[in-house]
Amino acid sequence: MEGPPLLLTLLLLSLLSATPTTFSATPPRAVVSPTPSPISSPTPPRNSSSSSSSSPSPSLSPTSSPSPPSSSSPSSPSPGSSTLDPKQLRALQSLNIPTSKDPCTQPALLRNNITLCDSSKPFRHLLSLRLLNCSDDVALSFTALRSLSTLQSLRFENCPIAPIAFPPELALSLRSFTAISSLRRLTGVWLSRLQNLTDLTVSNVMVNASGPFVILGNMKKIRSVTVSRANLTGFFPRHLSPNLTHVDFSGNKLRGRIPSSINRLENLQSLNLSSNSFNGEIPTTIGDLISLHNLSLASNSLSGAVPESISAIPSLVHVDLSSNQLNGTIPRYFTGMKTLKYLNLANNNFRGVMPFNASFISRLAVFKVGGNDNLCYNRSILSSKMKLGIAPCDKHGFPMSPPPAKDSSQDDSTDSDYNDTDSENTTHKEHHRGPNKVVLGVAIALSSIVFLIIFLVLISKCCR
Repeated sequence: MEGPPLLLTLLLLSLLSATPTTFSATPPRAVVSPTPSPISSPTPPRNSSSSSSSSPSPSLSPTSSPSPPSSSSPSSPSPGSSTLDPKQLRALQSLNIPTSKDPCTQPALLRNNITLCDSSKPFRHLLSLRLLNCSDDVALSFTALRSLSTLQSLRFENCPIAPIAFPPELALSLRSFTAISSLRRLTGVWLSRLQNLTDLTVSNVMVNASGPFVILGNMKKIRSVTVSRANLTGFFPRHLSPNLTHVDFSGNKLRGRIPSSINRLENLQSLNLSSNSFNGEIPTTIGDLISLHNLSLASNSLSGAVPESISAIPSLVHVDLSSNQLNGTIPRYFTGMKTLKYLNLANNNFRGVMPFNASFISRLAVFKVGGNDNLCYNRSILSSKMKLGIAPCDKHGFPMSPPPAKDSSQDDSTDSDYNDTDSENTTHKEHHRGPNKVVLGVAIALSSIVFLIIFLVLISKCCR
């Protein structure tokens, strides 16, 4: 009778010993399974094997979370590259520039703002930044600009925000600066601090300065300068950097004479002084600018003759001397300029016979001589169909009297200034006037008869 109880006891003991092993294995799986996901995401895969042993320790999570950014950030964009300096990233954010992605690796994600970075490690730095169509909440910060002192090019377009003094580090680092319809109002002293510029462009921005020299006097490396439509006053500087290749002071209030010392700009390729108040004669030394391609002196008060020295400039493509008070005859040497494509001599006081033939005019893209009342063209050389805007010459070389004023109803698209169709047009018009008079007479007669009938009816009623 003791056998079975002994067997039952052994079976119960074996079941009890097996049951704790199965229960002890299941709780670690339930705890470990959720813990690897938050730890393995910032941690490289090499730690996944030890996650089961480290997961129960809650102190490892905060300590491991700061470490991965420092080790993985240089390699996060792509192998062998690095991310933007965190200080510069915060500076961009303070300027309200979206930086959800790395602006060095994906500059197109910054919408209208374009960046260019160097390739330094462990962090890259900004070299170029363009701000376009800034919102109203953008404000320049001295601290942010100091963090961006590695910039070599800074461009504002349609950003009418208030300017501030640049940190010295940034002012000396910049090589190119552009402000187009931006920064509200600048001063010559503010711009002069950018001493190492090679390229300066300021357009549609009010600049308070007593002349361009205040801006450019200390810029020894400047090569291209545009200060246009900026309400700039004063005179053209007598001394500028000989490295200049491009000068544009158009649309300002500069006055006085163009100095003869302009020939010191021996590397100049483009000169635009249009829409100012320059007076006096064009200096003959302008012919020393043998590298010049584009010359625009339009809309000033220049007088005298066009200097013959311009013929010594071998590569002129664009010449605009319109809307001045230039006089004398038009120089014939323009016909020998093989590269010339644009010639505007309109609205001056030129006189005599225009020295150009049809072959010269036809090879130009733009040719204008209208608005010179004492200038005429030779009818034996040029056809009136060319619409030059000047009268033909008589046998003495003077402009013929202008044709009679055209009727307002006549089409202005006739092919010539003087033609033999005027008499036909007159006859044609008179032919149309005849029927109009007959119709008018019939209408008057009918109205008179109606009036007479009404009058007789009224009289007959009164007599009764």
